[in-house]
Amino acid sequence: MLLATPASAASLPVERSNAAAASRAASGTGGAGAALERSAAGRAFYVDSREGDDDAPGTSPGKAWRSLERAGEARLRPGDTLLLRRGGRWKGTLRLEADGTARRPITVGAYGKGGRPKISGRDDDCVVVAGSYLRVSEVRASDCGWAGFRVDGRHNDLWDVYADRNVAGVWMTARGGRNVLRNSQMVGNDRMSVDDAEPDNDSGAFGVLLNGDDNRVIGNLISGSYARSQDYVTDGAAVEVYDGDRNLVAHNVARDNETFTELGHRPGGTADGNLFANNVVTSSRPRGSFLITRGPGHIVGPVRGTVAVNNSVYLPARRTIGFSCADGCGKKILRLRNNAIKVGGLVGFEDASGIDDAGGVYDGRIKDFKPGHRSIHADPRFAGRRDLRLRPGSPAIGQGVPLGASWYGGASMAHDAAGRAIRRSKNPDAGAYQY
Repeated sequence: MLLATPASAASLPVERSNAAAASRAASGTGGAGAALERSAAGRAFYVDSREGDDDAPGTSPGKAWRSLERAGEARLRPGDTLLLRRGGRWKGTLRLEADGTARRPITVGAYGKGGRPKISGRDDDCVVVAGSYLRVSEVRASDCGWAGFRVDGRHNDLWDVYADRNVAGVWMTARGGRNVLRNSQMVGNDRMSVDDAEPDNDSGAFGVLLNGDDNRVIGNLISGSYARSQDYVTDGAAVEVYDGDRNLVAHNVARDNETFTELGHRPGGTADGNLFANNVVTSSRPRGSFLITRGPGHIVGPVRGTVAVNNSVYLPARRTIGFSCADGCGKKILRLRNNAIKVGGLVGFEDASGIDDAGGVYDGRIKDFKPGHRSIHADPRFAGRRDLRLRPGSPAIGQGVPLGASWYGGASMAHDAAGRAIRRSKNPDAGAYQY
């Protein structure tokens, strides 16, 4: 299920695995449509696909530029703002190569009334964020060459963006580190980049693809990362991690994806220390999984130090997997704490010395792992198929183990999916919602 980069990129090999075979901060609490954050005391430039003119100065809505090419040529400085007209439609690529600063980022967003400014086109990625300290919001990237948003730079903040109909909705490349993707929507990124007769190489349908290190994916809606595959029947992932270290994936809502996350790396690379906390994962698909990782016996392993804490997962179909840690699993490969996972298939798989588990509530038709301290096999009794709050009398209430803030990614992240603080002095509830 893994492909690190587009098929055209030569820097990393095409390497894949099959989920069926595997069974052997910037937190940001504002929602989509929040008011545009702008840097003070900078210049503002405008782009209008219908009434703009590339020979205009671009300094007001009435003197807007027309094309993405002209906007990309702007010599933006720290504190500047670039605004695309709402309702505008462009084909091509918006390249953002300028650098802001931590105190004076460059802001890219929208102005006027109407729908999100939309960028599309199969010739290339639609929005390329190559600079640093850029804030990008309100833009839609749809049906692009490979990625809707490609982030090559560092210290960038994407919030309230929308990506659909791409191979990858948002791609944090190997150069893209310490970026934030928050309060955004990656919906229906359901295209395969490789789908051919060669065995074990199909790839695509990523909501978010993380090749870089120290990125934060927080508070997003990720749905429909699911596509037909000649090799695997279906494929896709809400958040795919390949060669990325120390990424934080927290407080996201994931619906109807093939898998929530799968991890691996190329030979000689690493995908270590990634943290998944307080995510809510549901699906009505006939197949799917929550977390797929592997040990040293796999071609894209070993993946060390993955932590999943206080996630709620409900995958009712029979061909589903809660978690799989195969090909030499061990406690340094996967640590699970206080998760509530209910599936219609295999709730958990471990081999070798097994996972490091505690405080979980697991329910599935098949079980192939040994629960750890305070972990039990029981129905967590979710409120509904998509509403994974706990019902009265749920065995997940008070079943977890107390954890420090570092388990969640820091003190600012130590809250549940509804914003309530997670108890640290006594046993918290298992799952993404505290009762």
